[in-house]
Amino acid sequence: VGNSSVLVCSLKPNTTLVTWKISPKTGGFCTLGYRADQNKTDRTNCSDSVNWKFRPDQDPALEIRQVGIVHEGNYTCEVVATEGNFHRTYHLTVLVPPRLTLHCDDHGNPVCEAEAGKPPAQISWDLESNSTPREEVHDDGTVTVVSTFTAHGTNMTNMICIVSHPAGNQSKSITC
Repeated sequence: VGNSSVLVCSLKPNTTLVTWKISPKTGGFCTLGYRADQNKTDRTNCSDSVNWKFRPDQDPALEIRQVGIVHEGNYTCEVVATEGNFHRTYHLTVLVPPRLTLHCDDHGNPVCEAEAGKPPAQISWDLESNSTPREEVHDDGTVTVVSTFTAHGTNMTNMICIVSHPAGNQSKSITC
């Protein structure tokens, strides 16, 4: 999320037409087209953040600027050339790294939160805990995972919360 992404589409000799067909999980269908015989480009229902990376007659790559969850979906490049039609499809999934917070609750138990991640993060502790993480799903498709350390008879000195996520792992420590 927040970065730019470039999807490659190979130009063939004697290309006559290049079309990107974009079908996001949410929102409307979008197309970018290029006709070689008229050296003309066309776009239908595409946001400003989705466009050709360079000139489509030289390189028909697609660039998505400031990638967000709204960009998730299928991206298909179709090239029509004298030697045939060629298709390449990408399935874009957007990872959102969670924000890690760690605090002590009213009973002196460490509480670890992996806020607004996509997919949901996994939370563990450096010591064995019988904590069951709970998930809160947000409207934008992100998920907050909360885990409270609940081992009885454990010295709560320097407890370490470990958050595992495809966008990167994090850890923090706290004394309650």
